[in-house]
Amino acid sequence: MSRTTIPWIDSPSDFPPTDEALQYPPGLLAASHQINADWLQASYAKGIFPWYSNNEPVLWWSTNPRAVLFTAEFKLHRSLAKAVKKIALDPERAIRLNTAFERVMRACAAPRPGQDGTWITEEIIAAYVELHHRGFAHSVEHWHGNALIGGLYCVAMGKMVYGESMFSTQTDASKVAFAHFVYWLKSQNVHIIDCQQATGHLMSMGARTVSRKVFETEMANSIVQPTLNWEPRELTWTYDQT
Repeated sequence: MSRTTIPWIDSPSDFPPTDEALQYPPGLLAASHQINADWLQASYAKGIFPWYSNNEPVLWWSTNPRAVLFTAEFKLHRSLAKAVKKIALDPERAIRLNTAFERVMRACAAPRPGQDGTWITEEIIAAYVELHHRGFAHSVEHWHGNALIGGLYCVAMGKMVYGESMFSTQTDASKVAFAHFVYWLKSQNVHIIDCQQATGHLMSMGARTVSRKVFETEMANSIVQPTLNWEPRELTWTYDQT
């Protein structure tokens, strides 16, 4: 019989096996009173991620099926390829790695049309910023001069990359940053990006769903690989990539 309730846990060592996640709401695994970098570090290593609303307990998830993007399957559509090439020719534009992590998180947390609020609270920001200081959370930024116009942040362990959130203040700004990021990851022999939930936006770029078992096997193989060099830098583009 499927479980209908989730456990309250007091320590990140208490996460239940992921196959005990509820069928409804799909993937809900556990709840806790707190979240910090220790909890995040333990949860991502198991393929578990937090997602909850403000003034709710911290809810932890392991979805099945899981949305992933295999980097070899990334689809650079014609319109996005044109945007990437245009930016490559603009000396005022740059895609950078890990130069403004907290700014990216706060931009992702900013209110969006049709949304009442965000799950990226001050508590969440503090936890991920600490994870960034530990070398496990990273940002990709799209700059126009001194203006941050788009980007994303992620968690990474070994060669396992877990995508989190994106933002854009100009058309295609986050998509261009993501394209640069995917091609850089491919050059570093990263095989898979966790997308957590299937969205039309991600599926249009080549993401697909796999079973929890397949995801966790891919994760286990990737997480033990040598850690990438996440030192701040500019991510450049070459024409043969398009």
